[in-house]
Amino acid sequence: MGAWREPLVHQTAIPLVVGRVEVLRRAVTILNADLSVVEISTPDEAVPSPTTLPCLSVGENAADDVPAAVASAAGGQAAYDAVVAATRLALDKQVDGIVTGPLNKEALHLAGHPFPGHTELLAELCGVPRTAMMLYLPPGSGDVGSAGLGVVHVTLHMALREVFEKITTESVLDRILLADEMLRRLAVRDSEWEPRVGVCALNPHAGEAGLFGDEESRVIEPAVRESQQRGKLVEGPLPADTLMVRAAAGEFDAVVAMYHDQGHIALKLLDMPRAVNVTLGLPIVRTSVAHGTAFDRAWQGTADPRGMVEAIRTAAHLATVSQARSLLV
Repeated sequence: MGAWREPLVHQTAIPLVVGRVEVLRRAVTILNADLSVVEISTPDEAVPSPTTLPCLSVGENAADDVPAAVASAAGGQAAYDAVVAATRLALDKQVDGIVTGPLNKEALHLAGHPFPGHTELLAELCGVPRTAMMLYLPPGSGDVGSAGLGVVHVTLHMALREVFEKITTESVLDRILLADEMLRRLAVRDSEWEPRVGVCALNPHAGEAGLFGDEESRVIEPAVRESQQRGKLVEGPLPADTLMVRAAAGEFDAVVAMYHDQGHIALKLLDMPRAVNVTLGLPIVRTSVAHGTAFDRAWQGTADPRGMVEAIRTAAHLATVSQARSLLV
């Protein structure tokens, strides 16, 4: 609700919501928001404003009475239905991008959808085998440079014990190339600009010449060399603790992290409220906030809306790059 009332959102995009009309109206009442929720049948009917919220209603009415801030099968199913419907609209070119709120994994699983998160669900819906999550700080966030700063993850939602077997030369190379590709779309630069990508080591001190592990020389270095041979500006593997400091100072435009917390913690310490989640490798534009559902704050009107505002702005920019005309929130 806080992001919807921001004039900047409406200057940037033509937003509409896919979800349950009654749930939105319930939220408006609880938050005492000066907002009218209008049910629509197609995206073309949307006439949004800071005080008018068009909603394309999907899913079953079982979600309308779900208790607020409680993980439930009905709530998980409603979220799943909304993501599926929005994705199909984007695939059908009825909208030019989707911006998703945080997804409660417990509720999703209770509804019988065993996806670790949005990224994996979107990959299946779009029929693509090659996706990755990038956390992105737009220019002006923290101390990042004028191109912003992206962190792409080689592995994501899995137990730490599984990370070592999932990191391969091919997967590291793939994330380097995805990072390079996305930064070119996000940055407003001339055609000769080359994104600078730093690649994290997996082990402390980049393995200390093999004393703490050989994944750096055996797995990561070959990927870095291959990307350099393809003409990319890439360095690594570099110790993760100092790499993020250098990246925040503007030395790199993107960082390739080996696992979830290696990238998430460092980037969120820079400017979590404005961080944006961008899914790479999809045939559609998709962004999201970088925070979770935070049920301790949900339905209280105290959540910081800056992340959603930045997610909408980033999606609108990517959609514009793709010669888009409208945007679905």
